[in-house]
Amino acid sequence: MIRMTNVTKKYRNQTVLKDISLTVPPGKIIGIVGRNGSGKSTLLRLISGLSLPTSGSVTVNGETANRRIGKVVSYSAELGSFYPIFTVREAMRFQASQFADFNLAKADEIMKLMQLDPHMKIKALSKGHRGRLQIMLTLAREVPYILMDEPLSGLDPMVRESIVKGMISYVDLKSQTLLMTSHEVSEIETLLDGFIALHDGSLHRTADVEELHESEALRISEWMKKTYL
Repeated sequence: MIRMTNVTKKYRNQTVLKDISLTVPPGKIIGIVGRNGSGKSTLLRLISGLSLPTSGSVTVNGETANRRIGKVVSYSAELGSFYPIFTVREAMRFQASQFADFNLAKADEIMKLMQLDPHMKIKALSKGHRGRLQIMLTLAREVPYILMDEPLSGLDPMVRESIVKGMISYVDLKSQTLLMTSHEVSEIETLLDGFIALHDGSLHRTADVEELHESEALRISEWMKKTYL
């Protein structure tokens, strides 16, 4: 389980997250929603252990989230960094050398789904294809928690639906939990079990998607328009 208790994160004089307390149950697909600058990416970085809270605590399976938590968390940043001289296949092998849980056979399947050329140099890939590579490298790790920051960013709208469906087929909800941010909430809503809504760095709401549908007869995208506009 992921647990955040009274978490505040500041960068110099800017408070990005304010007194956040929440728990994320296992075996769910959870969307993190909110306006730009609401703290969505920072929330994921704290859970991944790549950033530490100014105050409060973040734990994953009872352990404090820090750099070592990477053994149970696969994190995908919106602007992923790669060695540009690597080919797609070499990037896969490098990832396998860094993480014992990286499944090369699974990566190969996802690579084909993403229509990536294994011999293509990363420096020659378009932004959209780099995004596909990032998705593949993240999903091929067999860890309990997968964190994806704007995985649809840069993807052609014509292929987003098929890629989203393909992505989810490689998440085992019996043993994995997926947290993802996306500006394209309407495109991922059908996949979500629940959502975490942030507003100006504060926790505005956590809810089950079916509960929202039943109690308010709203989709998440409709609720957001009603709440944030």
